[in-house]
Amino acid sequence: MRTYSKGARAERELMVLLQVEGYSVMRSAGSGVNSITPDIIAVKKGKGLAFECKAWEKTNITFEREKINVLKAWEENTMMETFVGWRSNGYGWLFVKLGELAPTGKGYIITRRNALSIGRGFEGMLGRKPAVAGVANNAEAV
Repeated sequence: MRTYSKGARAERELMVLLQVEGYSVMRSAGSGVNSITPDIIAVKKGKGLAFECKAWEKTNITFEREKINVLKAWEENTMMETFVGWRSNGYGWLFVKLGELAPTGKGYIITRRNALSIGRGFEGMLGRKPAVAGVANNAEAV
C-alpha cells in the first residue's frame, strides 16, 4: 500500500475514534511535510487535542527538528495538547507527547519500545484507564 493512502486511512480511522467520543474533528488539508498545522485537530467542550499521525511498521519514527519545533509552537500558541499518534499493525494506536520524543543530532526519534513503555493508547490519551489491562486500545474494532 502506498505511504500516502496508508497514512490517510490511519488519519480517517483516528477521526472516527474521536468522533465516537464526541469530539468535533478536522483533518488538516496539506498536512505533512513543511506543514504549519498538525494532521488532525479535535475539540470537545473547550478541550482541544492535536495529532501528527504516522502509520508506520518500522521500529522507530524520526522527525526533522523543524517539524517538531513547529508542532511545539502550535501547542504553545493554541494550548492544545499535541501528540504523535503512531498506528502500527499488531499494536494499534500509541500516543506520544512532543516532550517524550528523544532528541537526536538532526531531529527527534521515538522507538516502538519507548512508545510501548509509555503505554499511552487511545483510552490513555483521553485520560482514561484502558478497559482491559495491558491492551493499548481497540482501534482494530473500528
